[in-house]
Amino acid sequence: MAETNRQWILRKRPQGDITDDCLELVETPIPDLGDGQILVRNVYLSVDPTNRIWMSDMDQYMPPVEVGDVMRGGTQGVVVRSNNPDFKQGDYVAGGLSWEEYSILGGASKLPTELGVPKTAFASVLGMTGLTAYFGLLDITHPEEGETLVVSAAAGAVGSIVGQIGKIKGCYVVGIAGGPEKCKMVTDEFGFDACIDYKNSDVNKELKEACPKGIDIDFENVGGEIMDAVLTNINLGARISLCGLISTYNADGDWWAPKMFRNILMKRATVEGFIISDYFDQFPEGVEALAGWLLEGKLKYKVDIVKGIENTPAALDRIFTGKNIGKQLVQISEEP
Repeated sequence: MAETNRQWILRKRPQGDITDDCLELVETPIPDLGDGQILVRNVYLSVDPTNRIWMSDMDQYMPPVEVGDVMRGGTQGVVVRSNNPDFKQGDYVAGGLSWEEYSILGGASKLPTELGVPKTAFASVLGMTGLTAYFGLLDITHPEEGETLVVSAAAGAVGSIVGQIGKIKGCYVVGIAGGPEKCKMVTDEFGFDACIDYKNSDVNKELKEACPKGIDIDFENVGGEIMDAVLTNINLGARISLCGLISTYNADGDWWAPKMFRNILMKRATVEGFIISDYFDQFPEGVEALAGWLLEGKLKYKVDIVKGIENTPAALDRIFTGKNIGKQLVQISEEP
């Protein structure tokens, strides 16, 4: 086993887009384990829009990553050494929170590999991604049969799961995605009723046509002009689950939108933002439900895998340039 680790260090805070000098890959020795600790060889690293938020010195739901510290990001991997009686060599776990090849942890969550699903499922549909979709839709908007649900970033890791849960609950589901290939996947593979290509159409006009009864629920991942178009078409008493604002994360200066915020008043809509960690105590409930739907064939998911820890910044860039499909992962080492 290697005695050294490779880690991505935040060297400067980005202004606008992330540039090559913002992060540095360094090699460090792996320290000895203390009592109660485990050493995990990370297999998959989750790359998410929130990584960009953590790089910024701004008000957010967690303290920002400090310049000079290891970049934050969720990992899953295999225990290779253990000084903790609750873990043995070979256990497959989630719990690492750094862009690195090896993590020393005081504890972790053992993943239910006995389900027989691919390990990538635990970093996507049965991980934070799926749980974000599950609680963000069901706990906040309480969808009812026959209602119209709109999902932005519908080909993404969270949006694709949200739409499928909406269909399970009997909703008419319209996605918004970038490009004909993604829109075709959203309807043909994920089962949405319609999908609007925001890159090649007038989203406001297309929403009016695709949602003839108006919009009852918006699961918002994008913000900006996309959210403006959705708010223009919401119904009285609409519910909006605010999951993300990815269109603004790389913006510099006074970027805030939507301009149609007034419709929240005019339509007496409810907007609630959430962070998935708020639901930590309810994770078992969400995983059980998602696993049931997955094993029944009611949920499909996509993973976009970039190999090699050295390519982690490039993987993050894929999200902001719309190149990824589904959950973006970096495979750091081979599966056990």
